[in-house]
Amino acid sequence: MMEEADIARVTPLYIDYYNEKEGGEWTEQTVIKRIHQVWSREDSYCLILEDSGAILAFAMGYFEQYDDCFAYDLIEIVVFAEYQNKGIGTAFMKELEARVKEKGAMLLQLEAVNDEHHEHFYGKLGYKNVSNFVLKTKIL
Repeated sequence: MMEEADIARVTPLYIDYYNEKEGGEWTEQTVIKRIHQVWSREDSYCLILEDSGAILAFAMGYFEQYDDCFAYDLIEIVVFAEYQNKGIGTAFMKELEARVKEKGAMLLQLEAVNDEHHEHFYGKLGYKNVSNFVLKTKIL
């Protein structure tokens, strides 16, 4: 489980990954705010994957009650670059799925970038695109 103190440990890795690998513009302040918003939400469930004190990955999300199901909303899973393509992300997702199911979730839902990389990763784990919802945005 991710503790509040772990947010500071994850922050520099998050900034490095997203700014260097994905062209983001994250700052320490914006990362801390983003992670803390999810971590502190009612029914949040956030995990860190470590090996000998090194953080390999983390996942953050929360449980959500619907009229007909209890779901887990995975907001973000990050496997840091040097640990990708080694099966770590797949194993971490399977562990996350097992844990949220054990806590009563019957559904895990997430939003992902619509590209080949994400389709490959989530597709091999059995995730499908839904056709009855679409993300809507408006720049204000």
